[in-house]
Amino acid sequence: MREEAIGLKILLSYQLDTSFSQEYYQFILGRYIPAMQEMGLQMSEAWHTAYGEVPNRLVGFVCRDWQTMEDLLRDETWLDLNEQLEQYVSSFSYKVIPYRGGFQL
Repeated sequence: MREEAIGLKILLSYQLDTSFSQEYYQFILGRYIPAMQEMGLQMSEAWHTAYGEVPNRLVGFVCRDWQTMEDLLRDETWLDLNEQLEQYVSSFSYKVIPYRGGFQL
């Protein structure tokens, strides 16, 4: 039985440059997450991949409706946040998927 979507999730994937770990965490905790919350999304998860040829971070944010997600993707703050994030990471990408709870790729 397939679960019904209960909203939307935006998955961010990137490779953290470990030489900027402290600055990265200060930015994520002090600016990125609070800004995403102000725009109507809640952090749902953060994963670290310790081994393999894939980006080492996968971070998810969720919201209940398309309007919130569309507003986020059009917001200049979203673009600015990701531009700042790219000072600490490489291979940044994101995708929007139906949120079904639990781990999703």
